[in-house]
Amino acid sequence: MDTRSSIIPTIEESQNGYTISTDPARLDLDAICTFLEGAYWSQGRTRATIDRSLQHSLCFGLYHEQQQVGLARVITDYATYAYLCDVYIHSDHRGTGLGKWLMATVMAHPSLLGLRRFMLATRDAHGLYQQVGFHALHAPDRWMERFQDTQG
Repeated sequence: MDTRSSIIPTIEESQNGYTISTDPARLDLDAICTFLEGAYWSQGRTRATIDRSLQHSLCFGLYHEQQQVGLARVITDYATYAYLCDVYIHSDHRGTGLGKWLMATVMAHPSLLGLRRFMLATRDAHGLYQQVGFHALHAPDRWMERFQDTQG
């Protein structure tokens, strides 16, 4: 029984010709794959893997008119934990505050409020994420990972 659609509200917000939407039907797989092929964190990830990851995540698409120009993907149990990933703004649309708006929208989504832990990994965007409450690990000595250097 799929109760996700009744639990997770679809949001849509617009400003200055841009829209953020969590409607999965709006996601443009071609645009997302094109961007992620060049992103340092997702090189080598296959189209099938990207598609499967989108299907199993809460995705915030950013659109200029009808063209997808950004994304934030959240993997979560909607109760205690979330992991933020694949956040991007197309280079033609950067520098106008869209990243801040996208992150504020993610953090305000009603299904993500009150989570005990919200994680992310970044090489170069610490300042953006600090503006919405992220910081270095509270107790890094408690964390472990199993990392496989494969994207397929």
